[in-house]
Amino acid sequence: MARKAPKRTGIARRGLMLVLSSPSGAGKTTLSRTLLKADRGVELSISVTTRPKRRSEKDGRDYHFIDRARFDAMVKKGELLEWAEVFGHQYGTPRRPVERALQAGRDVLFDIDWQGTQQLRKKARIDLVSIFILPPSIKELERRLWRRAQDSEFVIGSRMAMAAGELNHWAEYDYVIVNREIDAAFAQVRTVLAAERLKRERLVGLTEFVRDLHSQL
Repeated sequence: MARKAPKRTGIARRGLMLVLSSPSGAGKTTLSRTLLKADRGVELSISVTTRPKRRSEKDGRDYHFIDRARFDAMVKKGELLEWAEVFGHQYGTPRRPVERALQAGRDVLFDIDWQGTQQLRKKARIDLVSIFILPPSIKELERRLWRRAQDSEFVIGSRMAMAAGELNHWAEYDYVIVNREIDAAFAQVRTVLAAERLKRERLVGLTEFVRDLHSQL
């Protein structure tokens, strides 16, 4: 008797939330931009913020720049996955774009601090992959901040003072990468992403696929 033709099954993948955090100057922004250019399966979560737009920034590309009243309304309505205050300004992650991307099998990249990461962990632990980027030394961290030439001496001093508190949270992350050299650090980020994409719980339809394999025996 002819063997019954196997049922067509497919394995889709639910997207993941990839968080890169670090003290300012440790390299998370450079790593984020490099990953977005190299991997079309990753999209950036565009945060909302109440801080003024810098000359080099574009609304809707770097941030959604909104006023405090709008931000407070989004918090009240539960429209933000996470939010925090940094240097007197509010930052937050809109919920809907992230949920749509995950359902479509796309990965969402977050450039947020430890406060936001803790909030995401409470709300979406199964989808979260977190990486903390460390500088090779404090001296190098300060040198990178000055080299950026984006902030005043006062702001750089504030960022350096804040770094001590941020470094205390490294153990809360899934992975830790020391950014001694940007290409090597980027390779490690991609290794983490590749492995996390293959996790069993993210593969939608895997159970049906294996069941179909059994039916062919």
